[in-house]
Order: sequence, then C-alpha cells, then structure tokens
Amino acid sequence: MNELTKRLKALEQRLGYLINIKNTDSWGNLSSFLADCEKLNLSLYDMDRDTFDARLTKLENGIRFLEERCEESLTPMERVRIVRNPLRFSLKDILENVYEEYTELGGEGEFNIDPAMIVAKANIVRRIKKKPYTSSVMVIGQETGHGEEFRNGGSCKPWGNEKALRYMKVAETEGIPIHFYIFTPGSYPVEEYPGAAQQIARNIYAMTKLRVPMISVISEGGSGGAEAVGLSDCRLMFSHGYYSVISPEGAAAIEGKVREGSKVPPELIEKCAKQLSITARDNLRLGTIDRFIKEPPLGAKSDDFNFYSLVRSEIIRATDEVVLKTKNVRGFRSYEIKKKKAEKPEEAPQIDIPWDLDQNEINRLLAQRSKKYRAMAVDGFGSETMPAENIFKSIQTTYEKVYYTLRYDVLKNQQKQAQKVIKEVSGEGSALLRGVTAPFSTVYSFIKRTDKKKTAAQPIITTKSSNTQDPLELTDTYTSPLANVDRTITCPNSEKYGCQDLWVPDLYGEFGGVCETCGHHFPLEYQWYMKNIFDPGSIRSFNNDIFSLNPLGYDGFDDRLQMSKSKTGLGCANLTFHAKVSDINIVVSMLYSDFRNGTVGSAEGEKFARACEIAKRKKRPLLAYVHTTGGIRIQEGTLGVIQMPKCTMAVREYIDAGGLYIVVYDNNSYAGPVASFLGCSPYQFAIRSCQIGFAGPRVIRETTGQEIPPDYHKSKHALRRGHIQGIWDRREFRRNLHKVLQTMGSPNLYYR
Repeated sequence: MNELTKRLKALEQRLGYLINIKNTDSWGNLSSFLADCEKLNLSLYDMDRDTFDARLTKLENGIRFLEERCEESLTPMERVRIVRNPLRFSLKDILENVYEEYTELGGEGEFNIDPAMIVAKANIVRRIKKKPYTSSVMVIGQETGHGEEFRNGGSCKPWGNEKALRYMKVAETEGIPIHFYIFTPGSYPVEEYPGAAQQIARNIYAMTKLRVPMISVISEGGSGGAEAVGLSDCRLMFSHGYYSVISPEGAAAIEGKVREGSKVPPELIEKCAKQLSITARDNLRLGTIDRFIKEPPLGAKSDDFNFYSLVRSEIIRATDEVVLKTKNVRGFRSYEIKKKKAEKPEEAPQIDIPWDLDQNEINRLLAQRSKKYRAMAVDGFGSETMPAENIFKSIQTTYEKVYYTLRYDVLKNQQKQAQKVIKEVSGEGSALLRGVTAPFSTVYSFIKRTDKKKTAAQPIITTKSSNTQDPLELTDTYTSPLANVDRTITCPNSEKYGCQDLWVPDLYGEFGGVCETCGHHFPLEYQWYMKNIFDPGSIRSFNNDIFSLNPLGYDGFDDRLQMSKSKTGLGCANLTFHAKVSDINIVVSMLYSDFRNGTVGSAEGEKFARACEIAKRKKRPLLAYVHTTGGIRIQEGTLGVIQMPKCTMAVREYIDAGGLYIVVYDNNSYAGPVASFLGCSPYQFAIRSCQIGFAGPRVIRETTGQEIPPDYHKSKHALRRGHIQGIWDRREFRRNLHKVLQTMGSPNLYYR
C-alpha cells in the first residue's frame, strides 16, 4: 500500500497545483476531485488493493485530462502563478542539475551577503562526439527558494546587486562566460547605500562593456530587478515564464486607481496581465528576447530532471552562438552557417568551440552587443520623416562625423602635441640657460640690492561700470504664468522656519519660485528652465518628428496619448535640443512632466540615444535635465523596460569617447530611468526640494511593510547617501551648470 499512498499524495499535489494556477477549485470540477481524494484517504485501509488501484487510476486519468485542458488555455496571469508556485524549479535546482559542480561565492544560505542573489563559480560539461569538455563559467541570478523567507522571494537588496557586479568583474578578469538566471518579481526598494536605483544603474553600465560572453535566461523578470542582471549577448526565456515592466497587480492598482489598502479586482489583474504582453511568445514577437526554452506542460517543477538536460544543451548552444559570431577563423564561421541551416539546431555541436576570446574577438563582441540593443524597440515609436529626409540626414551625419573627427581628433590633437613639444623643449632650454647664467645673476642681484632705493608704491585705480551684467545670472527672459495670479501662498515650511506668506507675482517672478526665507523650491513649468538657463535664442530642437505610439494596443491608451499630444503640441515626453550656456554649446535631453508625467517609452528612449550619438559625434557636453519622470511607461510593457539597457549603452559609448555627461534632477525623479541611464552618470546633481528614488512611498510600504519618513526621498538624503554630487538652488542653476562645464569632463571636449 505504500506505493498507492505515494500515488495518492502525488495526485493531491497535482490537484493543489491546478487549483493554485486557476486560483479557484470550481474550474473543471476540481472540488469533486478533491472530495474523491479525501474519500480515498479515509478508506485507505477499508478497501482491497485492486479496487483502490482502479479508483486511483480513474482519478489520475481525469486529472491528466484537466491538466491538458489547462495547458491549452493558459492565460498570462496563470503563467504568473505557475512561476510563483513553490513547486517550480529555482536557481539552486539549476546549479545542482545543469552544472557539474559549483562553489557559491559571497556566503551560503541565510548567511549570504543577500540570500536573494546567488553567485557561483561553476563547471559545465559539453559532450562532443562522446568526449567530455569541461568549461568554467560564472553563474549569477536571483534565488526564490522553496519557501525560505530569508530569500525574500528573489527580491534583491542593493547590496545583493552590488555582489553580482563584483563577481561579474571577476569573471571578466578570468575571461570566462557569465550565465545569468532571472527569478525576481523586482528589486527591494530601499534607498540606503548603495541604493536600489543607483546600484541597478551601476550594474547595467558595467554590463554594457563586460569583455566576456553573457547569456541570460528569464523565468520571472520583474522590471528593474530583472535588468540588474539582464543585459546580455543572448536573451533566453523559459516558455512558461513572464517578463514585464510591472507586476499585473501593480498595473491593475495604477489603472484602476485603487486606494492603498483596498483590494484590487481580480478581473482587472487578469486584464492587465494580458495587456502587458508578458509571456515568452509576446516577448519573442516584440524582439526583447532571442528565443524561449520549452518547458513541460504547466511548467517545469524542481523534480523534472529531463528538463534540466534541455536547459544544459540550450545554455551551451547559446554560449557557442555568441562566441561563434566573434571568431576570426573561417572554419568556425562556416560551421555556424551550416548549424543555422540544420533541421535540428538544438543538437549539440560536433566541434569544440573555445569560449575564451582574443582582443579582436572581444572588440567584435562589444560591437555586436551595442548593435543588438540599439536596434531594440525601433517599432515602438512613430516618425514623420520622408525617405528623402532620411537620405539627407544620413549624408549630414556622415559629413559631421568626418568634419568633427578631422577638426578635433586630428587637427586639434596635432596642435596639442606640437604645443606639448614646444613647452617641453622650451622648459629644458630654460633650465639649461639658468644653469649657465646663475653665477652672473647672483652677482648682479647683489649689486642691484645695494643701490636700490625704496619708493612708495602708487595705487592703481580701476573703475567698473555699474551697468555690466553678470553673464552667468539667469537670463530672465521668461516669467512663469503662475505669476499672473494676484494672491498669497503659504510656504510648507512656515511652521518650522517662520516663513511669511508669499505674494504669488513675486514668488513666481523675481524669486524664481523659491521661498526667500527657507529656500523651499516650488515647482515650475519646464518652459521656465528652457528660457532662463540657456543663452537667449540658442535653443535648436532636433528629432521632433519622433512620437509615441501604442505598440501593445493597450486598451484606452490611444486616447490618453492623443490628449497628451494635444496638450503639449509635442510627440513624446523627451525634448532634445542644442543650446548654449555662456557661449558653450551643449546637447540637452529633457524629460518633462506635461506629457504622461515624464514617463519613458520607446520614443523617449530613441530620442535620448540619438542625443547621445549627436553629442558624441560633435564632442559636446550632454545634459540630461529631469524636470519630472514617473519611470518607465507601463503601457509599452517590455518595450519600455528595454530602454534601460538601450539608453545606458548609448551613454556608456558617449562617456567612453570622452564625453561629459551631466544629470540634474528636479521635482519627482523615480524608477527605471534613475535605475539606468540617469543613475549611471558620474556627475549627478539635484535641485533643492526635489524627490529622487527607485520607488514611491506606497510601493515601499506595500513591499517592505515599513513606514518611511516623509523626507525619505529628499535630495539632501540622496546627497548623504552618495547618490548625487551636489544640491543646486534653482536661481544658481545656470551658474552651477557653467562651473561644471568648466571644471569637469575630458580634455577631448571641443572647448577644452
């Protein structure tokens, strides 16, 4: 009877699994199956073996039929429940069954630096013509565990992501591939150093140029937490996994405007899960992954050992493909072509492909990685350019590239070298001359001292016109429309600092929206900055033809987009333009609040990447001014998420070329942009009174269960944590920006 008892327990487990997926026991008469199992449990010793076996077999057949029906009609939200089920495999299961041996780094179990992030040095065996070849790899990923609370469900704290980055660099030093496995609903939203957003930004920035092959596999990929270890040369996904900009529950709470503490309607959660396009097939169609790994029906569990064999072959195949694309040897490339034409490409390769790369192959790897991410999400935005305009832009780009390279890289470098030689020669000549003339100079100085007569110094009087204007003062060419209201307003710090009521025309006029007593900054529209910070008449916009779309067909989003376009007269939330600050040419990318709260989607990311390319080509400083950003636009799903690595890649290439990248935060600056292409800047500043962070107070409370102080995200705390390098008064914005332009950045900039 022991065998029958085990079969019955397995049957009950399968029933529980189905109930969990469907979130009800009323589907497919599951409740009656549960009742039958209960009856069998009660009559275990009252029934003969054959009768018991027959009834058990009948139940098994019925449940198998239900499982097949469930697999055929799986909804996106049901796939989310599969991924979150404790019976699902985890990273530790993969380490045990896919790799031959491994050593966990950074601690083990609950004594780990962060148990939600696992790093392991592992060996994987490739069998080629029945001969084993062992290769070392670095395995990095989140660990959800099987019910261990200390794993925090795979939500990594900032120091867990920092640990991952540290061992990425170890893998780079050792020249071994990195295999990333993503099992996270999202990162743990705390701002304490190194900070959730800032650490993710550091990870993505480093991964853009890691000099080793990287493969990532997604089971549960939640927004920024997934991107912390997600940028790679080949992106795979398990067929029953999900990859999303936000959890379906979070999207439903936003879309339904559900109050904190209230229950989100289940039907709205189901609808959002479908609209977000989170499944493997959805992401393959959108181009955010390269392919998916087929799982058993209803998803792989921790004891599906045949599945691990498939994972091993797929991860080896992906690594081989990445390496093959970099190889110089013609034989390897011809083998790659044959392999692509093969009827069964999943079969193991028949030659040993070394995974270590030489310098030329590394350069090719990095170039292909850059090209891969630059091409992502190009169908997620619209453009009004005509073919003739595109040809003209292409010619102009080529001309500018040649012109600025010749002017600054060739002629100016030659001039610098000549000046250096002249300076060195003149310095050596001066030293030689001083040595020869030193005795005569000493005698002459002695005679001159004895004959010298003291005379009273005549004061030099200079006059300065009182009409001279400081060129670094605000240009004062624009006054906020808010100044037209004839009333007073109370400063929010009046009780603490005794601020007097402020007359609105003064506050938004000559005071620049700043309380004269305590320095509190009231929000101002983005036009104020465009008109007051930059030289008058110097702003020249570019790429205004790019506009936001609704690439996922998100219900009701077309109307909301049209409202934003009508309200602003612009196509997206990113303004890109050339400008001058005291005659210094700069390139500016501005995220502003009027268009969808400054959220970033495909159009905004494309405009930012192009701004980086223009600044790189013209060797000009790049300013990212964040008037407001609410994060990544959820209605664009993973097309929005992919802007995090895509824009960071563009920034990294600009900085590596010698560019000066400056970020200034204002008002509310949150989430994905701060956790990627903004947070990676070495020069980040904030306007006083602004809020900077990874997640808002409500998300932090719901995730951590802890209350946070009201000033938790204030710029002064961001400065204390080391996330920014300074706090600016709005009235000193222009002066401080000019100071940064003069004192920071590479000598390769055009004005140096």
